[in-house]
Amino acid sequence: MFKKFKDKIEGNDSSSTPSYGTDEHNQHSSNTYYAPPEEQQHNSMPTEKYQAPPGPPPNYASSSSKPEFTAPPGPPPGHDSASGHAPPPGSPPSYPQQPPPSWDPPPYHDWTVIPDTALLPPPPSMGYDNSPTANASAEDGDRALAWTNANPLWPPQNLQPSTHAAIQNGQLALLKPPSYLGDLLPQPQAGHWRCRTDAKCRDSSILTNLPMYNVIWDSPLNTQRSKTIYFELKITGIGRGGFSLEEADAGIAIGFVAPPYPTFRLPGWERASIGVHGDDGRKYVNDPWGGVDFTTAFKPGETVGIGMTFSVPRNPPSYEQSQQGTMLNIGVFFTRNGVKEGDWDGNEELDVRSEGGNTGLRGESDLFPAVGVFGGVGFDIFFHPSQWLYKPY
Repeated sequence: MFKKFKDKIEGNDSSSTPSYGTDEHNQHSSNTYYAPPEEQQHNSMPTEKYQAPPGPPPNYASSSSKPEFTAPPGPPPGHDSASGHAPPPGSPPSYPQQPPPSWDPPPYHDWTVIPDTALLPPPPSMGYDNSPTANASAEDGDRALAWTNANPLWPPQNLQPSTHAAIQNGQLALLKPPSYLGDLLPQPQAGHWRCRTDAKCRDSSILTNLPMYNVIWDSPLNTQRSKTIYFELKITGIGRGGFSLEEADAGIAIGFVAPPYPTFRLPGWERASIGVHGDDGRKYVNDPWGGVDFTTAFKPGETVGIGMTFSVPRNPPSYEQSQQGTMLNIGVFFTRNGVKEGDWDGNEELDVRSEGGNTGLRGESDLFPAVGVFGGVGFDIFFHPSQWLYKPY
């Protein structure tokens, strides 16, 4: 027993099996990757270089088992051999080839060059707050506005055929307004009237007894034909103060109005009226203020005329236009000594001060010739076409 114990201590018992986990057991183990403890000491120098085990690493497929990649003949898809520009990496074969970007700067634009304004539409007319020759008071304007608000426009009248025929022959009579001071003298030839006012005559509008334009008989919407109305006035004398109405203390205006109209106001100043005024040369369309520059002042011996042409528009009016009352094409023109001197579109945009716009002047109301006067003037009126210097037809 003591001998066996001694042999164990001295390590001479070769017959015994090494215990699990001991060095002796590990040395006899079949684990090929085991290294003795003394060979794994970090502070000890290795006695020989590490040799990799023969063969490939585990789970590594030999390169001989995979075929080597060979590029197809020719350039890759989308490659531009001429420019050498290839599509971006990873793009499909159908990727559209774009030319390289150009870095040339855009052509220089000289912003200091002023464009040709002749190709642009004319600017809108500028209105005035007052006329340099006006003699009407603000009280008269307020009274006229109250009058028109209390007296709405008349509906079109159904004239007898004989009455309409008399109008076409110029057989129109002049009606003297309450504020008019002077004479209205009919002449032997139908449609010719000679007039003379007193120097104390205040603003007055002379109207005819019959309309020159009647909606039922003359509207192009009913007849499918254009309709032109026109008349002329010759200035035979002016009041004191110079050689034109601009210099004289007097004035004449020529235009059209839709009834009823306050005859103590000149045509063009109030609702549903237009007028060209001879003292300042301006046109007025429902404008109680200063009008718009249009022509020059009238002079003695001159014959002036005004006309309106109504026609069916080539294109039917839109719903918005019909709501605004734009149903017909309207042309207004002015003549001097038998020559057309100016015109304007009767549907043009008006100044915001023109309350109601061109209501009554769009062909929906009967229209009467009107001559406005103040101060001492002399003039002749001509309603028959044979007496006109200008031939509108």
